[in-house]
Formats: sequence, C-alpha cells, structure tokens
Amino acid sequence: MPNSTTTATSAAQPRSAASRAQSAKLRTAVKHIALLLLGWLMIYPLIWLFLSSFKTNADLFGTLSLWPSQFVWDSYVKGWAGTGQYSYTTFFYNTFVLVIPTVVLTVLSSVLVAYGFARFKFPLRNLLFVLMISTLMLPHTVIIIPRYLIFRNLGWLDSYLPFIVPAAFGCFPFFIFMLVQFFRGLPKELDESAVMDGCNPPTILFRILLPLCMPAMISASIFQFIWTWNDFFNPLIFINSVKKFPISLALRMTIDSTGGTIEWNQIMAMAVLAILPPVLVFFFSQKYFVEGIATTGIKG
Repeated sequence: MPNSTTTATSAAQPRSAASRAQSAKLRTAVKHIALLLLGWLMIYPLIWLFLSSFKTNADLFGTLSLWPSQFVWDSYVKGWAGTGQYSYTTFFYNTFVLVIPTVVLTVLSSVLVAYGFARFKFPLRNLLFVLMISTLMLPHTVIIIPRYLIFRNLGWLDSYLPFIVPAAFGCFPFFIFMLVQFFRGLPKELDESAVMDGCNPPTILFRILLPLCMPAMISASIFQFIWTWNDFFNPLIFINSVKKFPISLALRMTIDSTGGTIEWNQIMAMAVLAILPPVLVFFFSQKYFVEGIATTGIKG
C-alpha cells in the first residue's frame, strides 16, 4: 500500500508544473500587452500627424477624436504649392542638395581620419586623439558665434558651404570615434598580409578594410542624414534667402507667412512628407544600422 505522503507529493508535482506553465503564459501575455502599449505610445504621434493632415481647424482644436469628422483632401496639394513664390519642390531640392554632400563627405573624411588614428603611429597621436574626443564635450551653442564669424569672413553665409566644407575635413568627432573603434576591432594581420602582397595603405583601406566596415559607415550615414535633415538651428543662422531654405525652415516660414487663419492641415501634410525620407532611409537600412551598432565589423 503506497504511503499517503508519497501520493500527495506525486499529485503536487503535476500541479506545480501546470502552475509554472500558467505563470509563464501570464508573464508572456503581460510582456506582449506592455510592448503593444509602448508601441502604440511611440507610433501614436505619427498616426495623429497623418490623420490631422486631413482635418479642418475646427476638428484639430475642437475635438480629441483621432479620426477626422470631415476629410479635407486637398491639403497636400495646397500645402505643396507653398504660400509664396517657392513651392515645396524647391525646398525639398534644397534639402537634398544640402544633405547628400554633407553625408558623403562626413563619412569619407571620418573614415580617413579614423584609419590614421587606428592603424598608424605618429608623434602626439594620443594627445591629438584626446583633443579630438574632447571636442565632443563642447556644447554646440558655445562655438556657434566663432563659426558664424569665420564663415562670414570667408563669405560663405547664405550658402551651403558652412555645412559641406566642414564635413569634408572631419569635423564630426563622434563618427571618427565610432569608426576608430571598428578599425581597432579588425585584426592587424589583414594589413600585414596585404603588405606582403604589395599593397600600400590606400589599397589596404579601400579594398580590404572598408568592405568590413560597411555596417559602421552605413550607421554613420544614417545618423548624419537624419541629423542634417532635421536640423533647424544651423540653417536658421547661416541661410537667409528663402529660395535656399531647406524643409525645416520652410515649415516655419509657412506658419509665419499665413497672415490670417493658419491652415494647419496643410502644415501637417508637409510635415508628413518631410519626415518620410528619414523614415524610409532608416527602415531600408536598419539591418545594417543594427549590425553597425552591435558588432565590431568582424565577419565570421
């Protein structure tokens, strides 16, 4: 005859396993609900912005409903036409002319500087690297006046040169530091093998190391693209002519130039179009972006 204590223990074990499984399911459900709520909070402003571009002013300021009570279908057409002599075709074109050279030159110059710091020994290398890193600590507002005076003396105001030329000379220490870490993660045996095969430093950089650093370069490109695209302060300081305004200034000008009632749905519509390029760039390259942030560039 089985002991009563043993029987009770055997019966308790299945109940304990079932209880643990139920607890795991409950924790999973709670996690999913929390993630859904967090995702909804993050995407809600974008949904609100998009639906607001179809609302009337009365809907925007008179109700908390997300869905428009009366759709306005021409807000994108009227918003694109602008309020003055320049449409958003001009402003988008200006933004691409400003952003693309800045991004390309930033990545190229950062790669060259990072390669030098990571692979070569020269006098005062450590001191120069520390000085370069220390510039990360400088607030942007501290150097805006010296930059303005320098560019004014060079005659570069009201042009895109204050953005493009510094990008060509490695003036973004954050990207240099990031790429230095990637170069340092690559084994130096690659360089030594290439030297034995007769390669010089430029060949080693462009044919061997850069393909391995592609995720880091794409990450730097995404960062610089989004930061420059969304930049409002620097264009406000250095660009004066309306015909050279990027989108960030154009949106502000649209608000200012409507003397009477502001058609907020048109501004919302242009804001939706303004955020599309950075969002598309991020989503189409997020695989490389995550890889560039999470790895050291070493394959296999």
